[in-house]
Amino acid sequence: MIPPGFIQDLLARVDIVDIVGRHVDLKKAGINHKGLCPFHGEKTPSFTVSPSRQTYHCFGCGQHGNAVGFLMEHLGIGFIDAVKDLAQQAGMQVPEDDRSPQQREQEKAQKQRQATLTEILAKAGQHYRQQLKGNPRAIEYLKGRGLTGQIALQFGLGYAPDGWRSLASAFPSYDDPLLVETGLVILQDDPGKSEAEQRRYDRFRDRVMFPIRNVLGEVIGFGGRVLDKGEPKYLNSPETPVFHKGKELYGLYEARPAMRRRGYALVVEGYMDVVALAQHGFGNAVATLGTACTADHVQKLFRFTESVVFSFDGDAAGRRAAGRALEAALPHANETRTIKFLFLPTEHDPDSYVRELGADAFERCIEGAVPLSRQLMETAADGCDLGTPEGRAKMLSVAKPLWAALPDGLLKRQLLGELARRAQLPDAELQALWANALPPA
Repeated sequence: MIPPGFIQDLLARVDIVDIVGRHVDLKKAGINHKGLCPFHGEKTPSFTVSPSRQTYHCFGCGQHGNAVGFLMEHLGIGFIDAVKDLAQQAGMQVPEDDRSPQQREQEKAQKQRQATLTEILAKAGQHYRQQLKGNPRAIEYLKGRGLTGQIALQFGLGYAPDGWRSLASAFPSYDDPLLVETGLVILQDDPGKSEAEQRRYDRFRDRVMFPIRNVLGEVIGFGGRVLDKGEPKYLNSPETPVFHKGKELYGLYEARPAMRRRGYALVVEGYMDVVALAQHGFGNAVATLGTACTADHVQKLFRFTESVVFSFDGDAAGRRAAGRALEAALPHANETRTIKFLFLPTEHDPDSYVRELGADAFERCIEGAVPLSRQLMETAADGCDLGTPEGRAKMLSVAKPLWAALPDGLLKRQLLGELARRAQLPDAELQALWANALPPA
C-alpha cells in the first residue's frame, strides 16, 4: 500500500491546473479555470478546475475529484499507476509498499517484459504500414471499402504480405522467441525436434492489418482481414501477456475524443465497422475482438462515457450477441447511465449501412435504439404467449435472473413494476415472490 501521507504530500506538490491543462484546453474564469468536459460531450464549458481547492468538477455530468482521480478517469488507469504517473511528473519517488523484495522484482520484470512485447508489436505495425504503401492490391481494397489515406493513417492500417516469413526483414533475428510470444510468429509443434529445428512462419499472411491498441496507445495485438475470399475472414492475435480479448476493445484509444464529443460509445462487431464509421463521422465506435461482449468490456467503457449504444445485425446471430451484451451490461446499469440496443436490417452491418444510406440515416437509427429496459422486457417475453398464465409464468422465469443482475436502485424497482404489469400481478406480490433475488436492505 502507498502511505496516505505520501498521497497528501504529492497532491500538495502538484498544481491540478497544470495536470488537467495537459489534457483539456482550459481558460481563466475568475478564480477558477473552465473548459469542455473530457468525460462527456458538450458545446458549452461546464468543467471547472479550482486551483484553491485543487479539485475539478463538471456541472454537466457530475464528475469530480483531485489530480489522481483525474488521471485515473481520463487515462483509464488504476490508482497506483495514476499515483506513479503524478509522482514522476512532480519528481517524487513513490515509497516502497509492503510487498516482499521478490514480489517487487517479479512485478518489475513482468512490466519490463510487457514493454518489450509492445515494442516488438509496434515495430511489426510499422513494417505492415510500409508494406501497405507498396501493395496496390491492398490499397485498392481499402479504397473500395470507401476508406481514405487519412483514416488508414489514423488507425495505423497495414498489410501483411503473402509470404511465410515476411517479418524476417523487420527483425534482426526471426528465431527470437519473443516473436512467438507476441503471437506474430507461429512455432510448429513437433515433439521430435528441438526448438531450433522447428519450423517458424508468420501468423498473418496476405491480410489487411488492424493494430489493436490499449488505452495508452501501445500496440498489444493485431487483427487481420483477408482481401479476397478465404477462411477465416478475420484472424486475431492469440492471448498473450499484453493482449486479453475479453478485456480489450478495438478502436477505444482512437475513439475516446469522439466519445466525449458525441456523449456516447457505439459498440459494433467488426474492425471494418469501426474504421468505416470513423470515415463517416462516427469516430466514437469500438468493437469487441472476436468475442462476445463481457462485463470487463462494459466496465471499461463506463470509464470514459455514461452512455453506450450496442449495434447488432438484425439476424439471429445478432440477436444472440445482443443477449450476451445485455447480460454483460445489466450489472453496470443504473439511473445515471444510458444503455441502448440498435438492430440494423438483416442485410446490413454498420459498414454497409452507412456507405449505402449515409451518415444521417445511420444517425436516425441510433436515435431510435431500444433502451435497456425494453430490451430486457423483449428478451424475457420472446417466445412467450402473454395471453396465457403459462406464457406469463415462463416470461417471469426468464426475466428473474436478468432483473436480479441489476444493481439495486430506482431502475430495478421500476422494472419490477413493469414486469408485474405484464404478468398481470400486483407489484407487491411479484416483489414477495422474488424477495430472495433482492439484495439485503
